[in-house]
Amino acid sequence: MVGQSFHHYSLKHRAIAWISQNLFRANVYTVGHGLNKGLKRKGGLGFLPEFLAGSSETEETRFWSTLDLRGKVVFDVGAFEGILSCFFARQAKYLVCFEPNPVNHERLVANLRLNNFNHVTPRRIGLGSRPDSFTMVWDPLIPGGASLEKSNQDGMRAAHASRLRSETIQVVTLDSECESGSFPPPDFIKVDVEGLELEVLKGAAATLLKHHPDLFLEMHGETMSEKLQKVAAIVEFLIHHGYNSIVHLESGLTIDPANAQLAARGHLYCKAAVPA
Repeated sequence: MVGQSFHHYSLKHRAIAWISQNLFRANVYTVGHGLNKGLKRKGGLGFLPEFLAGSSETEETRFWSTLDLRGKVVFDVGAFEGILSCFFARQAKYLVCFEPNPVNHERLVANLRLNNFNHVTPRRIGLGSRPDSFTMVWDPLIPGGASLEKSNQDGMRAAHASRLRSETIQVVTLDSECESGSFPPPDFIKVDVEGLELEVLKGAAATLLKHHPDLFLEMHGETMSEKLQKVAAIVEFLIHHGYNSIVHLESGLTIDPANAQLAARGHLYCKAAVPA
């Protein structure tokens, strides 16, 4: 199992994605339940009543529902179509969204505009450890799975080569974005970038040391072996940069280098020790 590739999206997920993409992509409605209840959204199936859609409650959604972001500056790295971005914008003082996929970025901007969020900066660029240009590959049916990482791209090509799309995108560092002075530094950063979480963190090292933002990280990897390597490297990096509280959301366990493997799947919530 350690070297076996994950099937990131089930047949059920793909069927729902096909229905959403082909039948309701242009549909504009008010979300009836969940984190974004009462907000406007274009596309997706959030208009379905909960008894049809099924409960969306997970450890992650329970975390979001109790997190207080009022008065804070939030960075949404890997914003997709703005589902969490709109949730953040409803609370945050200021929001910066990073989404390099052109299809996702267009929908992100549309959803932010539908809700008249004018305290948000959507950036159509990727974040990494250094400025560069990279090829992004994605399956049009699952645009949220777009990836710059070679192992992810190889897995997609092996399964769905005939329908994949690709585009060259620009990548910069989070540190350079903060140094530009275009927006205030972050209090909270959510990172969901399909396997390049450590690269984003490396490009944010100065920001982490100076401003100590809370972090929410989704773990990715094409195989369990890769996931174990990634989470170990991420935990080591975080501790080195002052993050003394690293909690695995799904288990509630505090993570350190000795038990980092327990967090190979799921999400990490990380807080730094702020100097007095």
